[in-house]
Amino acid sequence: MKQPLQATYRNRLLVGFTPADFAWVQNHLTPVVLRVGDVPMPAATPLTHVYFVEQGIVSLVARSSDGEQAEIGLVGYEGVVGLPLILGSDRAPYDGQVQMAGLAWAMPAEALHAMLQRSAAFSESLLRYAQASAVQVASTALANARYTLAARLARWLLMCHDRVEGDDLPTTHRFLSVMLGVNRTGVSEAMAALERAGVIATKRGTITIRDREKLIAQAGACYGMPEVEYDRLLGPTTSTPTV
Repeated sequence: MKQPLQATYRNRLLVGFTPADFAWVQNHLTPVVLRVGDVPMPAATPLTHVYFVEQGIVSLVARSSDGEQAEIGLVGYEGVVGLPLILGSDRAPYDGQVQMAGLAWAMPAEALHAMLQRSAAFSESLLRYAQASAVQVASTALANARYTLAARLARWLLMCHDRVEGDDLPTTHRFLSVMLGVNRTGVSEAMAALERAGVIATKRGTITIRDREKLIAQAGACYGMPEVEYDRLLGPTTSTPTV
């Protein structure tokens, strides 16, 4: 099957590689379907591939030894799952779990390492993405420590909205409670308040964003810094936040 042209890819990293680097990388890409609940990057397990997300969202989920868990970051079409391989390790201390179904391009670890040695521009691009990801994780820690559940929920919905086509987000209150590290009742109350304000609409398994500007206002200062930093490091995404 003929591989698509670089410009027809959605993944921002793949699109941003130099034509020569992309041509080499493309020969080592295999399409992988992302199904909700799949764990392409299991914690404490040697990684065999990195995954350039084309569609869908992968959550980075930290888990403690007694079973507590929370989302520390997420990856959509702007990024790649498997940063430890880029940073010199062979495994992650957290899971990369598919939150919203889609498609990724898998690249074997051996090919990645060869390309990191082959091209300084390729290495720089991925290291810049690693920096942007670190800013997102730091922002999540700040949001969890200092902002209200309502603001954190708005931030999370905006981050997902940035990474999907359209306004529908397939998710549940139970999943949100796990990702935000709070009880389900609190999530349900915060969601109900957003719905009464006309910011979102909900039906079983789906949240629809109805007023993004009001959602940004609800999130306040806990949304925007990682998005701006990504644009600074790697170039504008298709959706630039208002901060």
